[in-house]
Amino acid sequence: MAYLFDGFQKFGKEHLEAVAKSTSSLANSWQTIAAESSDYSKKSIENGSAFFEKLLGAKSFESAIQIQSEYAKTFFEGLVGYVTKTGELYSNLAKEAFKPIETAITKVQAVKE
Repeated sequence: MAYLFDGFQKFGKEHLEAVAKSTSSLANSWQTIAAESSDYSKKSIENGSAFFEKLLGAKSFESAIQIQSEYAKTFFEGLVGYVTKTGELYSNLAKEAFKPIETAITKVQAVKE
C-alpha cells in the first residue's frame, strides 16, 4: 500500500513541476509576443507620422504619389516582417504549451510497453 502511495506522490510531484515549468515558459512567450506587438505598433505610428509630415510637404501631385508609394512599400515590408516574426512566436508558444502533454503521453506509452 505504501508503494502505491509513493508512486502516486512521485507522479503528482513530477506533474506539478512540469506544470510550473510550462507556466513559466508560456508566460515568457506571451511577454515576448506582447513586446514584439508593442514595438511594431510604436514603429508603425512613427512611420505613419513621418509619412504624413512628408506628404504635407509635397510640392506636387507627382511628389505626393511618390511619397505615398514609398510609404506603402515600407508599410507592407514592415507588416510582412511583423507577421512572420509573430507567427514564429505563436508557433513556439504552441510547441511549449504541448510539451507537458507530449511528455505525459510518452511516459504512458513507455509504461504500456
